[in-house]
Amino acid sequence: MADSVRRQGPREPETDPTVGVEVTRDWQGEPRHRLVAMGDSLTQGFQSGAIFNTGLSYPAIVAYELGCIERFRYPLYEGVGGLPLNIELLLRDLEARYGQDVDWWEVPLAAFRARGLMDRVEDYWERGPGRTVPSTTAIMHNLAVFGWDLRDALSKSADECRKRIDTPKDDPINQIVQNAGERAALRALPTRPPVAGALGQLGAAAALGNDTDGTGAEHGIETLIVFLGANNALQSVTELKVVWSEDPGFDDLDQKGRFTVWRPEHFRAELREVASAVSDIKARHVIWCTVPHVTIAPIARGVAGKTEPGSAYYPYYTRPWISDRDFDPGRDPSITGSEAQQVDSAIDEYNDAITAEVREARRQGKDWYLLETCGLLDRLASRRYAEDLSARPGWWQPYELPPALRAMTPPPNSRFLAGKDGRRTDGGLFSLDGVHPTTVGYGIIAQEVISVMRLAGVQFFRPDGRTPRQDPVLIDFDRLIRNDTLVNQPPGNLTSTLRLIGWADESMDLFRRIFSGF
Repeated sequence: MADSVRRQGPREPETDPTVGVEVTRDWQGEPRHRLVAMGDSLTQGFQSGAIFNTGLSYPAIVAYELGCIERFRYPLYEGVGGLPLNIELLLRDLEARYGQDVDWWEVPLAAFRARGLMDRVEDYWERGPGRTVPSTTAIMHNLAVFGWDLRDALSKSADECRKRIDTPKDDPINQIVQNAGERAALRALPTRPPVAGALGQLGAAAALGNDTDGTGAEHGIETLIVFLGANNALQSVTELKVVWSEDPGFDDLDQKGRFTVWRPEHFRAELREVASAVSDIKARHVIWCTVPHVTIAPIARGVAGKTEPGSAYYPYYTRPWISDRDFDPGRDPSITGSEAQQVDSAIDEYNDAITAEVREARRQGKDWYLLETCGLLDRLASRRYAEDLSARPGWWQPYELPPALRAMTPPPNSRFLAGKDGRRTDGGLFSLDGVHPTTVGYGIIAQEVISVMRLAGVQFFRPDGRTPRQDPVLIDFDRLIRNDTLVNQPPGNLTSTLRLIGWADESMDLFRRIFSGF
């Protein structure tokens, strides 16, 4: 137990992005870089176990609506479905060969085929074309890297990531891309030596902020988004293991991998360093996102009924394909409801700390804002609140989906994605890894970002980049639905029991391998 977790009861989200502190704004000139984002997988655009669809990350969606998508730079991860392994691609490959069901006599061949796909992906990134990293002097506007926590943002650069990439081993059993996170970082961070390779997320953002020559602006960046901290607790549900951070070790790149959740005092110490570095970046507006409760993600499903009437928690949390009837706490991976509640309480203290940093910065005249992504996910939580009136805190209100999503059958929700005969029957906000949003899920985050940007006075333009848009500035969700294959045409072998995904995880340890790079 983390004795330092002091909060009792759920934290009420902060509904005022200005946290009650007014700031006088008198800006000169036009910043060269309209939007820059720092963060982890949620900002990079990770989906279904892989980074591949970066053009539909939430920062890219915002840039599209800003009218500057042609100038918004983001890394590409093309080739064999992304990095480290695209679960959607795996399911569709098995469906193409075996149809909607893998019969019992086909299981050995299906396993062989799945391992063949994993081997191709591994070869592409470790020994093939994916091993070569483009060298460029340009700095990305989306600097996010999956798996990164606060310490990574402070200490990792392209040079550091290169040093951490081991000599590849063509392991016929453990077929997953080695050092996938470091390989992803080399495409997101500036790599050209001697100076660029030493820049991490914060240093790269600072360089963009200093890019003011000829603009007449005091800031090189108009809006900077900071969305970090989820990976200081996420492993508690991806590994279904709660290991609290310790000192020494929590702030050491070589030791911190032992922990799955940070004690609040350790999180605050890391946050202070990040906030200090961000305060030195020349960004006109800074939007800080709170950390979502990791137990909302359907990768960890509550089983055996709520612990007591009015509780938000279940006695155990396990994998979504393990039914209540089949669950055995002595055999199946799980964390207890008490552990889940402690992790959520720690995250509430993380978010208190983020809120305090934003408030103090605004008192010092900086135009910082708070985006309650934690409250957003809580308002979308199906099993915790939407379907249990007695568990709802007094402040809770359901999130109103955009009209295009409400019109879908069924409307998307936060359950694990399920389907029948190529039709979605449940879920839709989370992708097939049970942690990261679908494209329409990222669209919801983008819409909330846009609302804060408009509050800050950011002007949005039509695609020509010149014609101003009038309020309300709304996401084109019809465009996102067309591009979201999981909600409009999920794999035909994806069923309500998640049998095939469960088989892949149990036979190939799929999810542990995917999240080993986090």
